[in-house]
Order: sequence, then structure tokens, then C-alpha cells
Amino acid sequence: MNTTWRRFQYSLCFATLILTVLALSILPGHAQETPTNTVAEASAPTNGVQRLDEVIVTATRHEEKVLDLPYATERVPGAVLRREQMAASVPEARSETPGVLVQQTAHGQGSPYLRGFTGFRTVALVEGIRLNNSTFRDGPNQYWSTIDALAITRLEVVKGPASVMYGSDAVGGTVNALMRGPRYGFGEGTLWSGATYYRFGSAERAHLGRGEFGAAERERWGFTLGFSGKTYGDVQGDDDVGRQPYTGYDQWDADAKVDYFLAPRTKLTLAYQRTEQDDVKRTHRTIYGLTWEGLTRGTDRQHLFDQTRQLTYARLAHATERGDEFTATVSWHVQDEFQFVERGNATRQENDVNVDTLGLSLQGVSPSRLGKWTYGIEHYHDFVGTAQRNYNAAGALTSVAVQGPVADDASYDLLGLYAQDEIPLAERLSFTLGGRFTWAQADAGRVRDPVTGSATSFRDDWTDVVGSGRLLWHPDEKERWSLYTGASQGFRSPNLSDLTRFDIARSGELETAAFDLKPEKFLTVEVGAKTVQKNWEAGAAYYHTFIDDLIVRTPTGAVIGGANEVTKRNASQGWLHGVELSGRVYVGEGFSLFGQGAWQEGEADAFPTSTAASVRAPLSRLHPLMGLAGVRWDAFRTGFFGEVFGQAAAKQDRLSPDDQRDTQRIPPGGTPGWTTLNFRAGYDWKGKLYVTAALENALAEDYRLHGSGYNQPGRNFKLSAEWRF
Repeated sequence: MNTTWRRFQYSLCFATLILTVLALSILPGHAQETPTNTVAEASAPTNGVQRLDEVIVTATRHEEKVLDLPYATERVPGAVLRREQMAASVPEARSETPGVLVQQTAHGQGSPYLRGFTGFRTVALVEGIRLNNSTFRDGPNQYWSTIDALAITRLEVVKGPASVMYGSDAVGGTVNALMRGPRYGFGEGTLWSGATYYRFGSAERAHLGRGEFGAAERERWGFTLGFSGKTYGDVQGDDDVGRQPYTGYDQWDADAKVDYFLAPRTKLTLAYQRTEQDDVKRTHRTIYGLTWEGLTRGTDRQHLFDQTRQLTYARLAHATERGDEFTATVSWHVQDEFQFVERGNATRQENDVNVDTLGLSLQGVSPSRLGKWTYGIEHYHDFVGTAQRNYNAAGALTSVAVQGPVADDASYDLLGLYAQDEIPLAERLSFTLGGRFTWAQADAGRVRDPVTGSATSFRDDWTDVVGSGRLLWHPDEKERWSLYTGASQGFRSPNLSDLTRFDIARSGELETAAFDLKPEKFLTVEVGAKTVQKNWEAGAAYYHTFIDDLIVRTPTGAVIGGANEVTKRNASQGWLHGVELSGRVYVGEGFSLFGQGAWQEGEADAFPTSTAASVRAPLSRLHPLMGLAGVRWDAFRTGFFGEVFGQAAAKQDRLSPDDQRDTQRIPPGGTPGWTTLNFRAGYDWKGKLYVTAALENALAEDYRLHGSGYNQPGRNFKLSAEWRF
């Protein structure tokens, strides 16, 4: 009863706040022009990073110029992803972003680290709808790769906490993938459109293709249909590694979107997406893992995943003449995974995880005398079902476990209520203040008791409020410079993976349930500067994150089925800080020089053994000192471009105790440093035909991204062509 009353009080307080905001928005004030939501795809240069005065929407849930945002942001049009980077997945698309480490457990399973955090401490969005669910585990996961990179119209990244706007668990940052939709013309009548795309990769033995078709009538209706097919062979390393067996897989994606304008400023959107991945192998856990640089092989004969993701949503958006915007979204997200393991003794195990997520959200944006308000409420409810079946070497069923990797017959609720105000303090000085109330509840109907091994149940809930305050100053009258600083809190309640996991972790450890966990808390402060000048542009940021009650894996000393048992507890305090730099200089005649770099370090309490006291150690998966530099030429009149750039990473030997035990993915002593040299050239014919060729890793270096489960391709020739009509 007390819990129910507390929830009612919180809801009443927030409802009062919303009503106050609405009342203020009705007062006469400066009505701002509502920007259109039709930012065209740009094939402009910049090695995948658009000029800083482009529009971005992720940070504040409404359109803003990057120089007007008190955050470090990146925006990559889908045209750059497909035609220039020729990225095969969303994690791969982030490999050229400063401050981002892309870890790839398998070819087809990747997860970006944003400012030192990944998995459930970063938030992935598809069309503003959470990809994250309550089964996401600690560390890298495979779910980002279920977003079709070929169907993205633009990818937006906010580095650092976006906890007020997109969830208190957005500690490292937020990535929003905006997908392709109808193409509208400027005249009357129906505009029919379509596209075909093909991409080849030699060292990946990859063939990727996509077809699109659609029609639209301006301010009345529009639709688009798309299908992508991808097949990968075994990845070819170079001399020391050679062909990496069982790294190939297949994937296909389908999408549809329909717009219907109920009125000139009122639009209803219906959309559907589906992705299937078949036979994605985690070879580092098998006898086919590499022994490169002292790595140890796993003992499994097979370890593979099938993955399916479906998203269906309806969204109603309305804008008023005075600048108010209102959006309501209902979504149904289905994420299924099937895991098959054949051990060294030929016994087998099958795991199923099914998560159905119902999402509801309401959002408003209202200008008033007190600033520009953004406010809303969102609720996600996960329905979770899991199973585990065990077979003997002859293929006969021997047992059905209490649960799969996480609790069976489970549910998880995540409710967020937020409000943010962008307050002009002076002519070129503004202050952004916001807060979010979060309520989370886990209900595990059937979970394996870590002590008795029998079935039990578990239920708990958590609440908290986080805030964010940020200052933005344009020191020059033309507002070509932006200086910003701010502090943002983060709050992550334990999810079903924290509380109920019974599954293999890292290099053969067995993680078991922990029912007594409490939320993690974070505080990040940062300062930064951005500028766009006539002949150059640049950005720099420094951040420092304070970590409290971090949930970490700790050994128990027990051995279960031949695997060392680990469990979780709130036993770690720590910190993390880093620097990010990027810049470009336009030297004339279409030439530009560009570069970027990132450095970070951090530490937290860790537990090397079950009997040892805690030690102060580096945080897990810190990215090494990394950099990128190159030169680009654009012949704007003829449509040609060319660039050459190098990427480099220093050796990463700052390892946590968990990293040191993870010898299937991290060599003893750390991941070696590496340097690659890359060439790209392309041609744009009248905005209809785009052809690009690239030679990546021209120096043919054997290397792996820190923490990954396989090595990157050796010398790799890529070719792509896109025809739009």
C-alpha cells in the first residue's frame, strides 16, 4: 500500500507539473517557427561527419542546430553510411566517431562503447523507440546489429548522459537510428520513387543488396517498401591469421512505412520492420577460435545464434501555428533469440529468449515566456519468456531447466516522466534544466535459486529522480562558436539480466542470479567547444563521470558444470574521464584535411578472486588512445570524390581483472596496437547513380578491436553502387 501511495504521489506531482507547463505555454510569448521534419539526405563530404551547423534531433527531442546544443553530438546521413563508408551494420558505422570503441563479439554481433559504457548503460533507439529491453546483459551485446544499416536515413549520436530525455540509463550516450520513409516532392501530383543498392567486400566475402519502392503526394499521403539481403562468408585476415572459419552468416531485413496527413499539420505514421540473422557464430568460445598473440581457444564445437527483431508502431504528430508540437506513439517490439551450443563432449544445449515490449509515449514541445519546454511520459512493459533444453551426445533430451539465460514467465516495467526547459538568460547565453522521474519493476515468475537450484520467484521495484543542467554560450555575434558545460545524473535500476541471469559469461564463466541488487548511480560533468568557420571547423570535449554502486561480476569460488561461478553485487565505486577532439580544414580547390582523436582512463573497485579483498583496477574495456587523420578531395562540379586516411590505436594493456580472465578475446598482456591505411573514391552521376570503391587496411595488418571475438578483415576491397529513380 505504501508503494502504491508513493507512486500515486509521484504521478500527481508530475501531472501538476505538466498542467503548469501547458498553462504557461498558452500565455502569449515568443512563438517559434516549427521546423519541418524533412531533412534531406546529404552526400556531402567529411568522412561520415556532417558540418556542425547541420540539424540534429536526438539531444532535445526536437530539431536544433548542433551549434545550439550543449552536448557533444555526431550526425551521419544514411547516404554517407551506404555510399562512402559502406558500413554493413550500425556498430560498424560508429567506427569512425571520436570517443567510440566498437567491440565485435562475432561477425554480425557488435556493440559500441560510448564514453566507456556499452550494453545496458547506453541507449539505442529506432525511430525514437527503445531497442533496449530488460534482458540486455552487462557488457557488449548483439542487438545493435539487428538495425538495418542500409535502411537508415540518418544516424544521430549524443555522447554522454541523455538521461532526462531518453532514459536515466543512458549513461554513456544515446544513438537514434532514423529509418527511411516516403520521398515527397514540391509539386502537385504523385511522386513515384525507388532505389537499388549493391555492395561487395572481398575479405568479408560479403554481398549486400537492397531494393526500395514508394510513392507520395505532398501533404496528403506516402508509403515506402524496402527489402535488404546480406550474406557473409568467412572473414579473411592476413598472413598470420588467414581465413577465420565459421565467421560467416546470413541476414535479411524488410521494412514498410505509411504516412497519412489528417490535416496539413497532423500526420499519422504506421511502420513495420523485421530483421532475421541466421547462424551467427561466436567462434572465440569454440575450438575454431584464434590463438593469435597468445589467445586461448574455447572448448565448444559449436556456439551460434539466430536472432529475429520485429517492430510495429503507430505515431500521431501534430504541430500548431505558434510552434507547439505534440506526438503520441504506440509500439510493439518483438525480439527473439535462439542459442545453440555443442560442447566438446558432444552434449548440446538450446536456449530460447522471447521479449515482447509494449511501448506507449506522449510528448509535447511548447514555447513560452519561461523558455522552450519539452515534456512527456513513456512506459515500456516487457513480457519475457525463456527456456533451456539439454541433450546428450546421442541427441536425446535429458532435461529441461528452470529457466533460459534469464528468468522465465517474467515481466519488467520502465516508466519515465520528464520535463526540460531551455531558458534564454541573455542574448547569446542559455541554460537548459531538466529532470526525469523513473520507476522500474522486475517480476520474475520462474527463476533458478542460486543456492538450491530449484525454481523460485522474485519481485522488486525501484524509483529515483535524475536531473541535468547545462549552459551554452555563443561568445561571438555571428554565433560561429559554442562553449558549453553541464552536469547530468544517471540512474540504472537492476534489470532481469542483473537479477536472474544463468548463462555463460566472458571466457567460460557461469553467471548466476543475484536478488539483492540496488540501482547504480552516475554523475557526469563535461565542458566542450564547437566552431564552424568559413575554412575550418572543430570540436573538443572533456568529460568526467563519477560512479557509485556499480554492479560488477565477482567470483564465488564455486564450480558448476566445470565452469567457474560468478555473481553480481553493488560493490564498486569509481570514475572515468576522457578527451575527444575533431577538426577539418578546407585548403581550397576541393581539398580538406581532417583528423580526430580520443583518450580515456578510469578505475573502479574489482574482485580478482572470491577470497581476495577488492582492488582498485582499470574499468573494463577502456578504449586505447585512438586517432584518425586524412585528406579528401571533392570535385563538386563533376561529382567525383577521393580520400585517403589512416586509423590507429595504441596497445591497450590497462585491463580489469575481468579483462585479464577473458583470454579468448583479449591476448595476455593486452590487445596489440594497430594502424590501417584506407583509400576511397566515388562518383555521383546527376544524383541518380552513385558508385564507390575502397581499399581498406591496405597495409594488410592483422589486428582486432579491443575486446572483440575475432580479428578484423585483412586487405579488403569494397565496391558499391546505388541507383535512385
